[in-house]
Amino acid sequence: MSTSHTLGGATRCGRVIGPSLDKIIKNAAWRKHTYLVSSCKSVLDKLESLPDDFHDPSSTVSGLAAADADSVLQPFLLSLDTAYSKVVEPALDCAFKLFSLSVLRGEIQSSRQESVLFKLVNAVSKVGAMAEEPIQLAVLRVLLAAVRSPCVLIRGDCLLHVVKTCYNIYLGGLSGTTQICAKSVLAQMMLVIFTRSEEDSLDVAVKTIYVNELLTFTDKTVNEGSSVYFCQGFVNEVMAAAQGSPLPPPDVIQILLQNPETETVMTPDSPSFRGYNGEADSDMSKMRQDAFLLFKNLCKLSMRFSSQENNDDQIMVRGKTLSLELLKVIVDNGGPVWRSNESFVNAVKQYLCLSLLKNSAVSIMSIFQLQCAIFMSLLSKLRSVLKAEIGIFFPMIVLRVLENVLQPSFLQKMTVLNLLDKMSQDPQLIVDIFVNYDCDVDSSNILERIVNGLLKTALGPPTGSSTTLSPAQDGTFRNESVKCLVNIVKAMGNWMDQQLKVNETVWPKGSQVYASMDSNAGLIVEEGTISDSDSQPDTTNPESYDASMLEQRRAYKIELQKGISLFNRKPSKGIEFLISSKKIGSSPEEVAAFLMKTAGLNGSLIGDYLGEREELPLKVMHAYVDSFNFEKKDFVEAIRFFLRGFRLPGEAQKIDRIMEKFAEHYWKCNPDSFTSADTAYVLAYSVIMLNTDAHNNMVKDKMTKADFVRNNRGIDDGKDLPEEYLGSLYDRVVKDEIKMNSDTLAPQSKQVNGLNKLLGLDGILNLVSWMQPDEKPHGANGLLIRDIQEQFQAKPGKSEEIYHTVTDVSILRFILEVSWGPMLAAFSVTLDQSDDRLATSLCLQGFRYAVHVTAVMGMQTQRDAFVTSMAKFTNLHCASDMKQKNVDAVKAIITIAIEDGNHLQGSWEHILTCLSRIEHLQLLGEVSPGDTRYVPTKKAEADEKKALGFPNLKKRGALQNPSVMAVVRGGSYDSTSSLVKSVPKLVTPEQIKNFIANLNLLDQIGNFELNHVYANSQRLNSEAIVAFVKALCKVSMSELQSPSDPRVFSLTKLVETAHYNMSRIRLVWSRIWNVLADFFVAVGLSENLSVAIFVMDSLRQLSMKFLEREELASYHFQHEFLRPFVVVMQKSSSAEIRELIVRCVSQMVLSRVSNVQSGWKSVFTVFTTAAIDERKNIVLLAFETIEKIVRDHFHCITETEISVYADCIRCLIAFTNSKFEGDIGFNTIEFLRFCALKLAQGGLVWNEKLKNSNISALKEDSSDDTQSFTELDEQVSYWVPLLSGLSKQASDPRPAIRKRSIEVLFNILMDHGHLFTRPFWTGIFSTIILPVFNNIRSKTDMLFEESVDSPSSASLDTEETTWDSETSTFALQLLVDLLVNFFTSVRSQLSSVVSILVGFIKSPFQGSTGSGISVLLRLADGLAPNATEDEWSEIFLALKEAASLTFAGFMKVLRAMDDIEDVETVSGQSVNNDDIDDDNLHIMSYVVSRTKKHIDVLSQIVEVVGDLYRKNQFSLSASHVDILADILSCIASHAQQLNTDKVLRRKFKRACSVQNLTEPQLLNFENESNKSYMVFLQDMVTCNPNVSKELDLESRLVDECAKVVKIYLKCTGQQQPQTKPIHWILPMETDRVEEATARTSLLVSSLEALCSLEAESLKRHVSSFFPLLVDLVRTEHCSPQVPYVLSNVLKSCIGPILA
Repeated sequence: MSTSHTLGGATRCGRVIGPSLDKIIKNAAWRKHTYLVSSCKSVLDKLESLPDDFHDPSSTVSGLAAADADSVLQPFLLSLDTAYSKVVEPALDCAFKLFSLSVLRGEIQSSRQESVLFKLVNAVSKVGAMAEEPIQLAVLRVLLAAVRSPCVLIRGDCLLHVVKTCYNIYLGGLSGTTQICAKSVLAQMMLVIFTRSEEDSLDVAVKTIYVNELLTFTDKTVNEGSSVYFCQGFVNEVMAAAQGSPLPPPDVIQILLQNPETETVMTPDSPSFRGYNGEADSDMSKMRQDAFLLFKNLCKLSMRFSSQENNDDQIMVRGKTLSLELLKVIVDNGGPVWRSNESFVNAVKQYLCLSLLKNSAVSIMSIFQLQCAIFMSLLSKLRSVLKAEIGIFFPMIVLRVLENVLQPSFLQKMTVLNLLDKMSQDPQLIVDIFVNYDCDVDSSNILERIVNGLLKTALGPPTGSSTTLSPAQDGTFRNESVKCLVNIVKAMGNWMDQQLKVNETVWPKGSQVYASMDSNAGLIVEEGTISDSDSQPDTTNPESYDASMLEQRRAYKIELQKGISLFNRKPSKGIEFLISSKKIGSSPEEVAAFLMKTAGLNGSLIGDYLGEREELPLKVMHAYVDSFNFEKKDFVEAIRFFLRGFRLPGEAQKIDRIMEKFAEHYWKCNPDSFTSADTAYVLAYSVIMLNTDAHNNMVKDKMTKADFVRNNRGIDDGKDLPEEYLGSLYDRVVKDEIKMNSDTLAPQSKQVNGLNKLLGLDGILNLVSWMQPDEKPHGANGLLIRDIQEQFQAKPGKSEEIYHTVTDVSILRFILEVSWGPMLAAFSVTLDQSDDRLATSLCLQGFRYAVHVTAVMGMQTQRDAFVTSMAKFTNLHCASDMKQKNVDAVKAIITIAIEDGNHLQGSWEHILTCLSRIEHLQLLGEVSPGDTRYVPTKKAEADEKKALGFPNLKKRGALQNPSVMAVVRGGSYDSTSSLVKSVPKLVTPEQIKNFIANLNLLDQIGNFELNHVYANSQRLNSEAIVAFVKALCKVSMSELQSPSDPRVFSLTKLVETAHYNMSRIRLVWSRIWNVLADFFVAVGLSENLSVAIFVMDSLRQLSMKFLEREELASYHFQHEFLRPFVVVMQKSSSAEIRELIVRCVSQMVLSRVSNVQSGWKSVFTVFTTAAIDERKNIVLLAFETIEKIVRDHFHCITETEISVYADCIRCLIAFTNSKFEGDIGFNTIEFLRFCALKLAQGGLVWNEKLKNSNISALKEDSSDDTQSFTELDEQVSYWVPLLSGLSKQASDPRPAIRKRSIEVLFNILMDHGHLFTRPFWTGIFSTIILPVFNNIRSKTDMLFEESVDSPSSASLDTEETTWDSETSTFALQLLVDLLVNFFTSVRSQLSSVVSILVGFIKSPFQGSTGSGISVLLRLADGLAPNATEDEWSEIFLALKEAASLTFAGFMKVLRAMDDIEDVETVSGQSVNNDDIDDDNLHIMSYVVSRTKKHIDVLSQIVEVVGDLYRKNQFSLSASHVDILADILSCIASHAQQLNTDKVLRRKFKRACSVQNLTEPQLLNFENESNKSYMVFLQDMVTCNPNVSKELDLESRLVDECAKVVKIYLKCTGQQQPQTKPIHWILPMETDRVEEATARTSLLVSSLEALCSLEAESLKRHVSSFFPLLVDLVRTEHCSPQVPYVLSNVLKSCIGPILA
């Protein structure tokens, strides 16, 4: 024989088979195995002669012909049949190699039992029964290699037989190692088979099983040290052996995979055929059919239960467990095809789910654990196609155990908690559960129940209740449940972050208003079909779900549950609510259907409602009964079926109504059952009574069968029912109670999670309902399983339920609404009650994640609740009780502030309050607190603060320091320890010792952590930074308002925050500063001076920093930034603060003057306020600064907007109004002159962009003063504020300031008026110059135009409101000079100036008339070369108008004396002067004074007219002369009118005698006015004959002379009519003599004027005046001059005419 390396010949199979045959020959017993040996030798010889390259696709052995293959393998079949281990081992080894190296190929199935491969596998399987460990291991190797071989396809029953062989080896393994190997091989086979079915290919990459994972639930006890390592190597070796084998030829693969129609895979008699039940698709591939078959049989195997005859429970349990483990492997490794193929999905629904259901009754921990593991896999992979099944299993497997708080199985509940922990690792799973169940009207609120169950577990058994848990077990439960809750909220956050990142959406802030879906109930109808495939592993067959529809579904369900809850309290109210909210129809049939089908209704209350006698409940009860079909049903079963949905009420009348209707309907369905419905009614009532009697423990004497039969005699229309029938009824009722289904009882009541109760720990605990449900046994009872099986059977009608997936983050709002309350309660209670570091750490993590989710989702109330709870648990408000967990809470809060700052909004206040309290405690623990962190108000307080150092707390009475005592004593979270004003008692040294010890814990939180929160503010978004600043302002305000120890920590951080964020865009910074500005103003006005000073200094620092940034034109950020300085300056009552503000502003401006733009407005406002301050040092300080600004930086002011320049001028004007005497006012006015000089020199930098804004700003700033400046050049417009300011100063009550202002005003106009345009001059006159002289005109108008019925009201003391004569004259002179100097530009203003002068002339004040006349003459002189005829006319007409107004006004004055009696009117008797009352005396005195002034004014007018005439007589036109003549004529007539009023003269005389006054010189005034008029006419006639002739002035002169003569003659008595002859002439009276003497001069002038006329003129007028001359001859004259002049007239004038 050949050597071993040449055994078998040259073929590939020969090289494998040869050595094995040789070994068999050597190991065989020659006598016993003769045939075997000869067969081996024959095969060896045959192999030697075979070629190496032969190929036959139909052959089962590679390289051999089909005919040779069977003979070559025959020795191995013989070897295996011997059951002789020495022969079996090499045979198995060879078989392993043949399969591993793909030498053997072909399909192996029970329908081809003649196949050598089938025989070989069958023989190997039989060998597995040998009780030898090496043989068993070898069998496992061969079978796994056969299944793994890419050239062999084991099918159908043969595959099941292979699995069964491994199964039996596992169950009967001689050692733990063998058993583990068997389990591992089976698991590996599952992977191979189902991986092939996924790929639909034999040659696939299969991962190797991980043995250790298979020992998770079972077989841990059989592990023999290194068994796991051995088994892992065993499986690895088998899987690796096939990797190097060559691939089978394509024709071989085609033969293996073909499935011809004529081929019969399984016969009807085959056991496996019965397993298909027509469920597998006919077009399924072979590998998928096998996988389906194997899966189904494993499910069936897992449902095997031990019988009462065979109590080998251990074997059964191990087999069941192994089946479940293999099913778990299959589910865990199922791919997309397995999850989407309808056959596989249906197999899962019908077999695996049924297996889980039945195994739920087994109280074996390993089985329950496997159930949970498989359920978790189904959740992860198949939840989209198992929606209804998962909805059933969740309450049965998870919630049933989770909600058992008092008597749970520790391992069972830990398994459930581990399951929930795994679930919480999948965020999408959490969301999907809520969407598909909590938002589904027909499903239980699974997620809500999970969260509430975890809450109850976290809180532990209620106090006082009995429990089987040890403290350690209870603690473990608590920690695990808290961990699950933490992971759930963490999963929410991760899912939210992922969706926001993917969708790149920005979630809107604030809560959304949830719309009612009453009108949209129809939208809940689900449409669409299930998708056949999905790329996502955990969301197969999804339907994308819109958040708005989800909102509607959720709202509908909540409303429905509200109705159910109301029904369970008050059925009629509940039905009424549901009908009104359109959740159910209003018809009795619809209400009955609701009562029958809706879960959660209380069965007892359903019975009560159906038994009511009201109309609607009665109709509903009838409809309810009529909905049953009792046809061909047994009577008892009909009653049982009828009463399964509700419990009969306790009231007999209600029972009677219900059973009466039942009997009627039953008899209608079964008319042959009884004679009439009455029989059914009586029997039904008897059955109910029997049921109560038999099953009520309170009934002692039970009813016997005989009693029952006797009670029902004669009920069938007088006849008896068969006794056997009644006995049968009795037996069935007594044996099986008639009762309603247990799951229709009232659900566990839940307390409303009221947000208003979240005020503290007690409020949080109120979220928990301590009412426990009925405790279930560890395994589900048979009734529950039977009920669920019924649901499974009814499920096909609902199998098309849509599984929804949601990617909209808004879904989290609904999830949080149901989960945040329990989470808050669990975290809060655990954190409060537990000191375990792990538990507290978990709770703090939960708080962090919860804050993150609620903050990002904009759920303000929930976010604030979590943050507030965390802040309370820092225990910083009660530092003496602090622990490590409180410090950890502080760290967590800091982390939240940094990570979720963008979404905290209003919660910032709680966080920043904590940081403030930390700093406060650290401050108490320092050796010497810095002065900058406390703001003591007194030196004694400062010394006391320094004694509060950490080592010094026990020194110098620090123990009794109120501030320390308040902190040590602690308080509530909302209280501020520093606000404690009175301390009821002292703290003990022990308390202070504990406090000091706890302060050491705060060393874990350094300044870096605290400062990081504030430094991180620059990373906050625009909304967040505003909220952050608002909160920081509130916290800082609370610190500063402490009356005992105000601190500035938050204020300092506020300044730092402002520094950090100053570089933000202007829009955001403006919002930030609006908050900061109000804060600085509020604190700057604080009564605590130290606080206010510190705040103002902080504001100065910020302002200095801000002014480093340049500002573009037309922006107002600087102005807004400096606004707090302005407000505090205007409102502060503290001189120190006002002085500090002035110094701060001065420093800022002078150091940043080049960058100041809109800030000038605030700067000048501050200085303007300072200018009127009551403190002189403040005024001087401000003036020094403004002086420096104007002198050195005037260009910086004018470079900006014109409004800034206007503010500067207003500021300077304000300093002129300072009440402090000195040079400030004069210096300010000089500064205004300086400003004018700068403007005139062109010291402006023009900006075209300001062109349009200048005028508008000017109008806004100067208000009414600029109404005339409509179209101005931008450069000229800068003069307006300056000139307006000086104009206003002209009314200053101080004469010196007033006069100086006027002088500077007109000097500026005189010096720089050449720069102004004519329109600008017009504006200057109308709004600046003319208002200066309003004092003159207004007072004159008051005195001369208004009625003086009450003369006392017109005081002559006008020094304070009007100018004196000197100032007025000075101002008028300047005005006239200005008008004359710029007459060409201001010609249009002549009328206004003349009006002012006329008003001044008629002014009643001393000297004003003369001054006015001189000024008018000055005007006339200046305008003489340039004035036009019309302008002269205007001047003269103004004089005429002034005179006319004077007449009218004076006549009103005279009417005041009309009521005073004349002395000669009372019966011709004189009246005593003492009879005049005081009022009349005052009036008379006033009128006398006014008359004198009136005479003076008119005299001055006459004088002005004369002067104007004399200076311009040759240039006056006829119209001018006419006007002047009219003026003089009117005055003369008016004077004559006054002098001839004898009554008036007597009243004057009387008043003057009483008051010792001089009488008004009326006569003299008359003479002078007439003389002036006459002289004017004489001069015009003589010097200007043309004008005289044009106006006929000669006639006027003659008439005037005649009038004078007549007046004289009347005075002397020659004008009296003589009716009788004169016999004697009496001498004149003294009065007449005096008057005649006074009139002599005027008479002489008139006679001389006549003499001056030419002869022709005299001749024309002689007839009119000659008679008067005759009368003069006869008159007695008092002066010799009259006769002399008269003789000259007669000689020189009359004589020549007569001659």
